[in-house]
Amino acid sequence: MKQLNDADGIHDSRNLEAIRILASATGVFSGLSGLVHGFLETLQGNVTHSTLVINAIDPAQKLWPEATLHAFTVVPSLLFAGILAMTIASLVTIWAALFIHRKYGAWVLLLLAILLFLVGGGFGPPFMALVASLIATQINRPLSWWRSYLPSAVQVILAKLWPWPLVIYLLFFVASVEVAILGYPLVWFFSADISYKILLRLGPISDVFLLVAILTAFAFDVQKPT
Repeated sequence: MKQLNDADGIHDSRNLEAIRILASATGVFSGLSGLVHGFLETLQGNVTHSTLVINAIDPAQKLWPEATLHAFTVVPSLLFAGILAMTIASLVTIWAALFIHRKYGAWVLLLLAILLFLVGGGFGPPFMALVASLIATQINRPLSWWRSYLPSAVQVILAKLWPWPLVIYLLFFVASVEVAILGYPLVWFFSADISYKILLRLGPISDVFLLVAILTAFAFDVQKPT
C-alpha cells in the first residue's frame, strides 16, 4: 500500500477522510462555542464570583428571561476567566482545524478540552472537544473492529448517509447556543418557560445525531478499499 511521509511519521494514504472531517468539524465548532462563552464572560468585567458554576450571561444583559450559558471555572475573576476561555478556545479551533491528524493531535486536543472546561468554556464545548479527541484517535487506523463487527449491509446503508447526520448535528448545536443567548425564534411563538423547555430538549436530540454521525463516518471509511 502506498505510504505518505509527513513531519510526524508514516501515515496511511487512505487518510480516513470522513473520520478526520468529523473530528475536525466537531473540534472547530467546540472552539467557536467556547469563544462565545469567553466573550460573554469578559463583558461582565473584572468581578469575582463565589461559586464554581457561573452564568456567562450577565443578568443585566439577558435578552430573554431564561438566557443562560452555564460554565465551570476555577478562575475567580469573570474577566480573566473569559480571556483564558477565549485563548484556549482559539487554540482548540486552530488545532482541530489544522493539526488534529498529527501523531499526538488527539491527545493535545484532549488536554485543551480539559483546560477549556476548567477556565469557563462552558459544558457543551469541552464535551464536543472531548468527543472530537476520541474520534481523532482513530484517524489513519485500520478500523479492524468496525470491519469485523459492523455487518456489511449496515456499513453500506450508514455510509450512504454520510455526511448529513454531521451537518444536522452541527445545525442543532448552533441553534441551541443561539436560542440560549437570544431566545429567537422560539420566543416568537412560545412563552419563555416553554421555550426554555424546548431548549433543554435540543441537547439530547443533537447528541443522537452526533452518535449517528460517528457511525456513518466510520462506516464510510470502512467501505474504502484497504
